[in-house]
Amino acid sequence: MAADQGPSPSLRPGVPPIASSTAAPVVTVAGPRVHRAEEVLTPEAVAFVVGLHRAFEGRRQELLARRKSRRAEIARTGTLDFLPETADIRAGDWKVAEAPRALQDRRVEITGPTDRKMVINALNSGAKIWLADFEDATSPTWENVVSGQVNLIDAFEGRIDFTSTAGKAYTLKPAAELATVVVRPRGWHLDENHLLVDGVPVAGAFVDFGLYFFHNAARLLAKGAEDPNSGPYFYLPKTESHLEARLWNDVFTHAQAELGIPHGTVRATVLIETITAAFEMDEILHELRDHAAGLNAGRWDYLFSIVKNFRDAGEHYILPDRNSVTMASPFMAAYTRLLVRTCHRRGAHAIGGMAAFIPSRRDPEVNAAALEKVKADKDREAGNGFDGSWVAHPDLVPVAQASFDAVLGERPNQKDNPGPAEPVTAADLLDIAGAGGTCTRAGLHNAVQVGLRYIEAWLRGLGAVGIFNMMEDAATAEISRSQIWQWIHNGVVLSDTGEKATAELVRTLVATELAELRAESGDQAYQAGRWREAAQLFEQVALAEEFADFLTLPALPLLG
Repeated sequence: MAADQGPSPSLRPGVPPIASSTAAPVVTVAGPRVHRAEEVLTPEAVAFVVGLHRAFEGRRQELLARRKSRRAEIARTGTLDFLPETADIRAGDWKVAEAPRALQDRRVEITGPTDRKMVINALNSGAKIWLADFEDATSPTWENVVSGQVNLIDAFEGRIDFTSTAGKAYTLKPAAELATVVVRPRGWHLDENHLLVDGVPVAGAFVDFGLYFFHNAARLLAKGAEDPNSGPYFYLPKTESHLEARLWNDVFTHAQAELGIPHGTVRATVLIETITAAFEMDEILHELRDHAAGLNAGRWDYLFSIVKNFRDAGEHYILPDRNSVTMASPFMAAYTRLLVRTCHRRGAHAIGGMAAFIPSRRDPEVNAAALEKVKADKDREAGNGFDGSWVAHPDLVPVAQASFDAVLGERPNQKDNPGPAEPVTAADLLDIAGAGGTCTRAGLHNAVQVGLRYIEAWLRGLGAVGIFNMMEDAATAEISRSQIWQWIHNGVVLSDTGEKATAELVRTLVATELAELRAESGDQAYQAGRWREAAQLFEQVALAEEFADFLTLPALPLLG
């Protein structure tokens, strides 16, 4: 371990070996120096994370390999269906554990990264829940990973503040007015290349979950008597099967036992943001039933997952322009209908997705349009039986609040609403062609613009970026580049120009966009950015013959 990060966790006394090997692991922290890292990367905390790695890394790798074999099966058959071997779980009469007090009312949830200003603004926002995001809204630089943990500890201790370069001061409101924190660690697929055990990177999920749980589980429980909004709560991203949910459940059980935390204290909400998970909602809740809090309709990653899995399955699965696919599209409506029905049947919360529109405090016209679109989205979700939903900006909290207040009134949720009775079939979930819409050059150009601008910001350490009055994160960048790949490999003809989508056309659009960005920002600002690297990476993940599972995988080595 690097000297500035503390001694080796193998020196911690009294910790029995967790894996089959009794040899003390060689632990290396290879990241750059981060202010106050020693408060987070203590020998005991790192030992706890290493314990997770040694106990569960083998299973993580097996599940990642299973993803590839399942994708190969989808490519061979061109379809998906509900699992016959788990039919008894879907038919069974069971429920998840009762939600703790802090998670009974989730009508408005705000999301965002864990930088210091965001921590304060999100907690003060008036939302019931803050999703503290180490995943798609965070660029996982070592600075962001470690300082995010520091910021959360400071928030729980009531000692966080922030002063902007303009001199504006940010401080926390009284504890009773703050949102409940729900942490989203990284998905199973991402490694943390700055923390190695015997030369092997530790999963980002183990780092994010492990450090947060080690430092805060007991702290939150100790505050519980005076603060009902305290507890170790999590959002689980990118889950592709109930077996991956089972791994998380075993991680929770292990972590609670290690630290003497009562079983069932952890509560987790699973994002149903992959097409394979949509066919296993019951099974995912069943695996996590002692720790489950609900499911969330992660709409943007869900679209990406459909394109990724069915990218070569023919014309039926070609996704039209991203902005033409709405939650009213038949396949998206079926997905949300199934989610609400499944959650409420099992006593779990059904949480709606993110409306990407963001308000503007400078442009009244843009602001009014954003508020109107978000209101329509949240009215629809509340009317369809959801118990709450996400927003990306504090100004949108009152909008979502009003939509759910109109349906819920004084009730904390509407779990008694079974949702529409209409059954949902595999064909309904896979009816991409039923969305209508077309593939246009304007849509292709927008995909290039969003993908390029987001990746450049991500390389600079920014994970949530406002682009064209929309809040973009890794999920929407994934849609952009995967659609381009799909359109090219399926020979799509653009409806507005009659051109064929080709790699050459995309390269032309990238070059044009870079030239315009340079002209807009000036040479100095352009050179200070990472546009050349962003363009190379974007073309790699959008145009390469072999489809990269996630754009962040080839991007990770470029981060600090």
